[in-house]
Amino acid sequence: MRATLRAGLHGALAYRVPPERTVPHLLPESDDFREMPEVLATGYLVGIVEWTCMRALAEHLDAGEQTVGVHVDLSHEAPTPPGATVHVSATLTHLDGRRLCFAVEARDDAGVVCRGTHDRAVIDRKRFDRGLTGRASAAEARS
Repeated sequence: MRATLRAGLHGALAYRVPPERTVPHLLPESDDFREMPEVLATGYLVGIVEWTCMRALAEHLDAGEQTVGVHVDLSHEAPTPPGATVHVSATLTHLDGRRLCFAVEARDDAGVVCRGTHDRAVIDRKRFDRGLTGRASAAEARS
Protein backbone atom coordinates (compact mmCIF):
# COMPACT_ATOMS: atom_id res chain seq x y z
CA MET A 1 0.00 0.00 0.00
CA ARG A 2 1.28 3.41 -0.90
CA ALA A 3 1.52 6.29 1.54
CA THR A 4 -1.19 8.07 -0.48
CA LEU A 5 -3.77 5.53 0.75
CA ARG A 6 -5.46 7.48 3.55
CA ALA A 7 -8.85 8.32 4.96
CA GLY A 8 -10.70 10.90 2.90
CA LEU A 9 -9.89 9.29 -0.44
CA HIS A 10 -12.94 9.62 -2.70
CA GLY A 11 -14.19 7.80 -5.77
CA ALA A 12 -17.21 8.18 -8.01
CA LEU A 13 -18.77 6.18 -10.83
CA ALA A 14 -21.69 6.83 -13.16
CA TYR A 15 -23.29 3.61 -14.42
CA ARG A 16 -26.09 3.44 -16.98
CA VAL A 17 -28.24 0.41 -16.15
CA PRO A 18 -28.63 -1.98 -19.08
CA PRO A 19 -31.59 -4.40 -19.23
CA GLU A 20 -29.30 -7.37 -18.48
CA ARG A 21 -28.48 -5.94 -15.02
CA THR A 22 -32.08 -6.17 -13.84
CA VAL A 23 -33.45 -8.69 -11.34
CA PRO A 24 -34.72 -11.25 -13.91
CA HIS A 25 -31.15 -11.59 -15.22
CA LEU A 26 -29.42 -12.01 -11.86
CA LEU A 27 -29.67 -15.82 -11.75
CA PRO A 28 -31.26 -16.95 -15.00
CA GLU A 29 -31.67 -20.50 -13.70
CA SER A 30 -34.05 -19.21 -11.00
CA ASP A 31 -37.73 -18.97 -11.89
CA ASP A 32 -38.16 -16.76 -8.82
CA PHE A 33 -35.78 -14.12 -10.18
CA ARG A 34 -37.14 -14.33 -13.74
CA GLU A 35 -40.61 -13.36 -12.46
CA MET A 36 -39.38 -10.21 -10.66
CA PRO A 37 -39.67 -6.62 -11.94
CA GLU A 38 -37.09 -5.35 -14.41
CA VAL A 39 -35.21 -2.98 -12.12
CA LEU A 40 -31.55 -2.85 -11.10
CA ALA A 41 -30.86 -5.98 -9.06
CA THR A 42 -29.42 -5.56 -5.58
CA GLY A 43 -26.68 -8.06 -6.47
CA TYR A 44 -25.56 -5.91 -9.37
CA LEU A 45 -25.84 -2.75 -7.26
CA VAL A 46 -23.40 -4.31 -4.79
CA GLY A 47 -21.02 -4.98 -7.68
CA ILE A 48 -21.26 -1.37 -8.86
CA VAL A 49 -20.46 -0.15 -5.33
CA GLU A 50 -17.46 -2.50 -5.19
CA TRP A 51 -16.29 -1.29 -8.60
CA THR A 52 -16.44 2.33 -7.43
CA CYS A 53 -14.27 1.51 -4.40
CA MET A 54 -11.79 -0.49 -6.50
CA ARG A 55 -11.40 2.40 -8.91
CA ALA A 56 -10.83 4.83 -6.03
CA LEU A 57 -8.02 2.62 -4.72
CA ALA A 58 -6.28 1.72 -7.98
CA GLU A 59 -3.59 4.41 -7.88
CA HIS A 60 -2.85 3.79 -4.22
CA LEU A 61 -1.83 0.12 -4.29
CA ASP A 62 1.61 -1.33 -4.87
CA ALA A 63 2.40 -3.68 -7.75
CA GLY A 64 0.92 -7.13 -7.06
CA GLU A 65 -1.72 -5.77 -4.65
CA GLN A 66 -5.46 -5.81 -5.19
CA THR A 67 -8.46 -5.48 -2.92
CA VAL A 68 -11.29 -7.90 -2.26
CA GLY A 69 -14.66 -7.17 -0.72
CA VAL A 70 -14.99 -8.49 2.84
CA HIS A 71 -18.15 -6.83 4.15
CA VAL A 72 -21.19 -5.10 2.68
CA ASP A 73 -23.85 -3.23 4.65
CA LEU A 74 -26.06 -1.45 2.12
CA SER A 75 -29.65 -0.38 1.92
CA HIS A 76 -31.47 -0.67 -1.40
CA GLU A 77 -34.07 2.02 -0.97
CA ALA A 78 -35.53 2.60 -4.42
CA PRO A 79 -35.86 0.87 -7.80
CA THR A 80 -33.82 2.01 -10.77
CA PRO A 81 -35.17 1.11 -14.23
CA PRO A 82 -33.04 0.14 -17.22
CA GLY A 83 -31.69 3.17 -19.05
CA ALA A 84 -31.34 5.25 -15.89
CA THR A 85 -27.90 6.24 -14.61
CA VAL A 86 -26.78 5.42 -11.09
CA HIS A 87 -24.16 7.75 -9.61
CA VAL A 88 -22.12 6.08 -6.87
CA SER A 89 -19.97 7.99 -4.40
CA ALA A 90 -17.48 6.27 -2.06
CA THR A 91 -15.29 7.83 0.62
CA LEU A 92 -12.60 5.94 2.49
CA THR A 93 -13.47 6.66 6.12
CA HIS A 94 -10.73 4.70 7.88
CA LEU A 95 -8.07 2.03 7.55
CA ASP A 96 -7.50 -0.79 10.01
CA GLY A 97 -4.28 -2.43 8.89
CA ARG A 98 -5.07 -3.89 5.47
CA ARG A 99 -8.84 -3.44 5.94
CA LEU A 100 -10.33 -0.38 4.22
CA CYS A 101 -13.73 0.99 5.22
CA PHE A 102 -15.85 3.09 2.86
CA ALA A 103 -19.02 5.15 3.30
CA VAL A 104 -21.05 4.83 0.10
CA GLU A 105 -24.13 6.32 -1.48
CA ALA A 106 -25.82 5.77 -4.84
CA ARG A 107 -28.36 8.05 -6.48
CA ASP A 108 -30.31 8.15 -9.71
CA ASP A 109 -32.27 11.07 -11.16
CA ALA A 110 -35.17 10.40 -8.76
CA GLY A 111 -33.08 10.38 -5.56
CA VAL A 112 -31.20 8.06 -3.21
CA VAL A 113 -30.98 4.44 -4.34
CA CYS A 114 -28.63 3.07 -1.71
CA ARG A 115 -26.39 4.03 1.18
CA GLY A 116 -24.23 2.24 3.68
CA THR A 117 -20.72 0.91 4.13
CA HIS A 118 -18.40 -1.38 2.26
CA ASP A 119 -15.14 -2.87 3.55
CA ARG A 120 -12.31 -4.16 1.38
CA ALA A 121 -9.05 -5.90 2.28
CA VAL A 122 -5.74 -5.35 0.53
CA ILE A 123 -4.29 -8.65 -0.71
CA ASP A 124 -1.09 -9.79 -2.31
CA ARG A 125 -2.46 -11.48 -5.44
CA LYS A 126 0.19 -14.22 -5.65
CA ARG A 127 -0.27 -15.18 -2.00
CA PHE A 128 -4.06 -15.10 -2.42
CA ASP A 129 -3.87 -17.39 -5.46
CA ARG A 130 -1.71 -19.89 -3.53
CA GLY A 131 -4.33 -20.01 -0.78
CA LEU A 132 -7.09 -20.42 -3.33
CA THR A 133 -5.27 -23.34 -4.96
CA GLY A 134 -5.08 -25.01 -1.55
CA ARG A 135 -8.80 -24.57 -0.97
CA ALA A 136 -9.63 -25.91 -4.44
CA SER A 137 -7.44 -28.97 -3.84
CA ALA A 138 -9.13 -29.63 -0.49
CA ALA A 139 -12.59 -29.32 -2.11
CA GLU A 140 -11.56 -31.73 -4.88
CA ALA A 141 -10.32 -34.26 -2.33
CA ARG A 142 -13.69 -34.18 -0.53
CA SER A 143 -15.69 -34.87 -3.69
